[in-house]
Amino acid sequence: MRKALVVIFSVLLADQVLKIWVKTHMLRNEAINIFANWFQIHFIENSGMAFGMEFSGIYGKIFLSLFRIFVVMGLGYYLLSLIKKKSPTGLIISGSLIFAGAIGNIIDSAFYGVIFTQSNEFELAKIFPAHGYASFLHGSVVDMLYFPLVHGHFPTWFPIWGGEDFEFFRPVFNIADSSITVGVSLILIFQKSFFHKEIEATEATETKPEEIPDPTLEIASETAPELP
Repeated sequence: MRKALVVIFSVLLADQVLKIWVKTHMLRNEAINIFANWFQIHFIENSGMAFGMEFSGIYGKIFLSLFRIFVVMGLGYYLLSLIKKKSPTGLIISGSLIFAGAIGNIIDSAFYGVIFTQSNEFELAKIFPAHGYASFLHGSVVDMLYFPLVHGHFPTWFPIWGGEDFEFFRPVFNIADSSITVGVSLILIFQKSFFHKEIEATEATETKPEEIPDPTLEIASETAPELP
């Protein structure tokens, strides 16, 4: 339990501190080069999906926020069950990363519209105003991590994107998104060691030979004389 709490608290702290700093110190669409042009702090906001993807509309936003809350509740229940069963530490840490990342983005969508003013390209957002820029569950998620590592141009003969520019890695994301991605990746990479007990039990069940009754015993029991 202690390791899970440490992971969850650390991710949430780092995620929210960076988001609040970006929200109150950077204009929307402002970028700061950290490592040449390969790594930037680039401030954008989105409706709440990972890696800057949009899910717009009033009802769409409410649905997304409620869906994520139910998912987090399910993740929390599953994480507690892993801890109670004393599952491998790596699996518990991976689940904690996913859980913390989901909570991190829910905080944005649930509360940021209430506690911040609108960010734009001309004025910094203010924290704890008399009126926020949106109601509860209608806030935007803050993204800022941007890695435009490779720029290029598709040749004209290339299917679909021929003649267009490309960039890797284009999405802008945050620490919460990264936490979810790392947690899922660890489970996929180390699934055999994380779930070795379940795999061994399944294999043992599948390979266990079926018990075939001995026909000689049945014949013997049918022909045996009855005792007076």
